[in-house]
Amino acid sequence: MTFSIVGRSADGAAVGVAVASKFLGVGAAVPAALVNVGAVATQSYANLAYRPQALALLGTGVDAESAVKGLIAADTGPVSHRQLGVVGATGPGATFTGADCHAWAGGAAGDGYAAQGNMLAGPEVIASMERAWLSSSEALPYRLLAALRAGDQAGGDRRGRQSAALLVVSEGRGYGGTSDVWADLRVDDHPDPVAELGRLLEMHSLYFESPDPASLLSLAGEVAEEVRSRLAAAGFTGADLDEELASWAGVENLEMRVVTGAIDPLVLAHLRASA
Repeated sequence: MTFSIVGRSADGAAVGVAVASKFLGVGAAVPAALVNVGAVATQSYANLAYRPQALALLGTGVDAESAVKGLIAADTGPVSHRQLGVVGATGPGATFTGADCHAWAGGAAGDGYAAQGNMLAGPEVIASMERAWLSSSEALPYRLLAALRAGDQAGGDRRGRQSAALLVVSEGRGYGGTSDVWADLRVDDHPDPVAELGRLLEMHSLYFESPDPASLLSLAGEVAEEVRSRLAAAGFTGADLDEELASWAGVENLEMRVVTGAIDPLVLAHLRASA
């Protein structure tokens, strides 16, 4: 009833899960991740206890394959209907599909990832997800989304579309560097949830990520004159340009992109559009 991918960044600093389903609020049930430990997706008559249990096992140094085997062995419920994927801080991911999961059901795993799904349009869904994952070199949130989008485009859940979610953790990558949650986005009920998830991720990058230092424009000369003029039109008329820009950016929820003495081109574009 769901297709998902758990994955780890190439440098091992981030782990996460992307998932989609014809199911209300799939992000509340399937994914879990813990920084420097790993990530898990539990689905198809999901056992939500797998989430803390898998992370606890990985946290003791157990590899992904052994964690999956341990979860299955300890489960007294309908294991033949269960499906899960696990990835640790190092090594290959692991996936399990019970024999009685609704067809088509299966998975694929390799170094740093595991993709799985049930009640799918066919095996091409997982094959497309795996190809997209292996061919991408993007940052982990976008790499996971690329794999999810490929599965969706290959047919995804054969019952249709309803929800999708993305969870990625990395040490200090949360808002203001005060948490490890890089991205936690959910589309609970939408006619095209994977596309909507992509839109939310773009917004998340704008509002919650720091600018690329190489892209910054010096807040001097004509750039400074334009910024001052546009800020004044918006009611920010103080003498200190850096302070006024920071104040305006805070109102616009762009404070993560403020750099003293410079301006992010994305912030400038936003300022131009809002003036």
